[in-house]
Amino acid sequence: MEEQKQKCSQFKGQPRLPKFAIPNRYDLKLKPDLTASKFTGAVDISVDIVSVTKFLVLNAAELSVSPNSVNFTSNNKVFEAFDVEMCEKDEIMVLEFEENLPLGVGVLSLDFEGTLNDKMKGFYRSTYEHNGEKKNMAVTQFEPADARRCFPCWDEPACKATFKITLELPAELIALSNMPVIEEKINGNLKTVYYQESPIMSTYLVAVVVGLFDYVEDHTPDGITVRVYCQIGKVNQGKFALDVAVKTLGLYKKYFAVPYSLPKLDMIAIPDFAAGAMENYGLVTYRETALLYDDMHSAASNKQRVATVVAHELAHQWFGNLVTMEWWTHLWLNEGFATWVSYLATDRLFPEWQIWTQFLKESTEGLRLDELAESHPIEVDINHAREIDEIFDAISYRKGASVIQMLQSYLGPECFQRALASYIKRYACSNAKTEDLWSVLQEESGEPVIRLMNSWTKQKGYPVVSVRVKGQKLEFEQTQFLLSASRGDGQWIVPVTLCCSSYDARKNFLLQTASGSVDLKELSCASVSNFSSWIKVNVDQTGFYRVKYDEDLSARLRLAIEKKCLSTCDKYGVLDDYYALSMACQQSLTSLLTLASAYRGERDYIVLSNLISISYKVSRIVADAAPELLDNVKLFFINLFRYPAETLGWDPKQGEGHLDAMLRGEVLTALASFGHETTLNEANRRFHIFLDDRNTPVLPPDLRRTVYVAIMQNVSKSNRSGYDSVLRVYRETDLSQEKTRILGSIASCRDPEIIHEFLNFLLSSEVRSQDVVFGLSVSRDGRETAWTWLKENWDHINKTYGSGFLIVRFISAIVSQFSSYEKAEEVEQYFASRMEPYIIRTLKQSIERVHINAKWVQSIQKEKHLADAVKELAYRQY
Repeated sequence: MEEQKQKCSQFKGQPRLPKFAIPNRYDLKLKPDLTASKFTGAVDISVDIVSVTKFLVLNAAELSVSPNSVNFTSNNKVFEAFDVEMCEKDEIMVLEFEENLPLGVGVLSLDFEGTLNDKMKGFYRSTYEHNGEKKNMAVTQFEPADARRCFPCWDEPACKATFKITLELPAELIALSNMPVIEEKINGNLKTVYYQESPIMSTYLVAVVVGLFDYVEDHTPDGITVRVYCQIGKVNQGKFALDVAVKTLGLYKKYFAVPYSLPKLDMIAIPDFAAGAMENYGLVTYRETALLYDDMHSAASNKQRVATVVAHELAHQWFGNLVTMEWWTHLWLNEGFATWVSYLATDRLFPEWQIWTQFLKESTEGLRLDELAESHPIEVDINHAREIDEIFDAISYRKGASVIQMLQSYLGPECFQRALASYIKRYACSNAKTEDLWSVLQEESGEPVIRLMNSWTKQKGYPVVSVRVKGQKLEFEQTQFLLSASRGDGQWIVPVTLCCSSYDARKNFLLQTASGSVDLKELSCASVSNFSSWIKVNVDQTGFYRVKYDEDLSARLRLAIEKKCLSTCDKYGVLDDYYALSMACQQSLTSLLTLASAYRGERDYIVLSNLISISYKVSRIVADAAPELLDNVKLFFINLFRYPAETLGWDPKQGEGHLDAMLRGEVLTALASFGHETTLNEANRRFHIFLDDRNTPVLPPDLRRTVYVAIMQNVSKSNRSGYDSVLRVYRETDLSQEKTRILGSIASCRDPEIIHEFLNFLLSSEVRSQDVVFGLSVSRDGRETAWTWLKENWDHINKTYGSGFLIVRFISAIVSQFSSYEKAEEVEQYFASRMEPYIIRTLKQSIERVHINAKWVQSIQKEKHLADAVKELAYRQY
């Protein structure tokens, strides 16, 4: 027995499966039982034995494999496995045979069974209502490493194979998979559905969905059938996504110079779904909020989300599915690229949305995570499947997308597109690493792409470029930007762009060392002694770095903002960089608020949206650092936001743009949050009309979050009717977007007792597990209550979510709110005995954020003239 354990232990604790066998085809049969929440299956895997072995090692987890069913057939000879060992910790199955298996192709056969779990991964069950009756559907979610929970397989992206899938299910249900159906056989109450064999693909892209659905259908000009499936009764909500999908497939065919490679594309809304969506080849699964759009009850922001998510998932059909990352280290290639190109497609379809200005939100999310010492490089070593989930984060998606945007901007769009088309052709039906993409781009452009981009993907962090005028020179210096006091030693090859007093006078260069300079005469810049001249570095924020200007250059930029000289992206960038520098205690809060005052009269959606986000954070930190100043800080922000609110008004104007619809809701929500009496009263009036008539025009979807937040501002234990009314709306709607909107709004309540009651409600059966995270970002007054609640419920939460995308959100949302070193220590001590591999990175990042907040509080408390400045700004007459 000891010898047996030793034999198998050689395969344990390894990041990758051994290479002596390579799968090339799966013949997979599955039979889900939706009533008992179980499934049975059988698989025949064609395997190429490439080196001498008497073992086969593949992935399997939470499956029961019948040992008697396991055999390997080669040249008509059957080899029985005499030992089948499941190693749950490593999620592998080790099969040992009496003798060495013959080299060449043979077939491994086995039977298995498993549970349709409720963890939203592997082969799982989702619930829905049909004619008032609760029913189960069966759904797969295999990325990153959960195909092994449905059938034994070589569950690594590089182990590509073809898949022939057969499903057995109740005759009245619909069954979908990656490929079209070739035959259905009905036998009494059951039917067997046979699908076409797939092209070569990775296991994480295999998909199966079984349940009752309706669909809408269209075709691309070259005959591909595109369908959107959803619950019966919601079919009209699928039409917008269907239209986006058909047009996007055409755009990508042209952009990548390769047509979509399957005969059909199905997109389906799943009621219980952990991620936003999943790009399974030919059968893309979505949360309802990311696919369905209701003309009456969805907001403009919902429409935009559906368009960008559909464009993101369809980009994967080329970048990810046709060409696949070799290992999870290169996950960012999939996600960063799909994120970037989804903006390209959305901009072509909806130019009036100015979506590239909103790409700045993606960049900012990436910058916000990457300015932590506990960030990670874009390319990260993965040593265990349990570590993969944590890198589906703002670095892989948003920093990834931002460095692609920076590179495209540097090389030029035509050259970049040509290189991408070459890359797709070269690696189609295969796997690629990051270096492979850089090599193709370098060949096409003749630029030093490999050296340039390695500095951005192989080290964590990014630089702040400090700029100052010295004589007739503009001097640049780069250092790693970190919010904490720690010094980073990173150095980058930075594509610097700058303009002087006009977007016609531009200069670009690569800053390849710690410092550099430019002669001002080269810039065709007006004399720097002329106070109205200004210099903006990182034009339109295409570079993934921050800029710190000397005092004189900062003052000139503030004046340029007041005079409306800067582009939307540059107005955003100056503010966001200044805010980050303030949080890092490199600029005073006084100077940040003074800069913010230059944005009075601002009307650009993305600039105001960011200013609103910053205003929430600043008012929270002031409440901790100098609570006596809070009323004046709130008054300052109210005065800042009143102008756009009054210009937009409460009611949508005939023919107004998409961005105005989004801005109205955000500006009025800010005024409500800061306690603006007129806004609160109007919100209250409209809410009560809405309670009596859910289709009233006085409360369009774009204003609902505003009104729910306003109602919650005055709720308390002794005055809870507003809370009960908002909850009633939650219970009575079947629109997922409305439900998540309400959960996020209730969290803004200031009463700790109501917050406690609400947090318990989040864990009740009335809230789907996937949606709990929307209610976790509680108000400052509720943060202590939320922390206590998290500790009380941690065991339950850990058991419910386990490793996955969602569990880390509990930690980041609740822990990151605090701003004292004592709280950071308390959190650290609590989790010391509860550490899991899938929470380590997020926990460290959240504790670091608490330290950063605490340091910022101390810095604000030392500012000498802050109180006077805040008072002057709050009461300034314009």
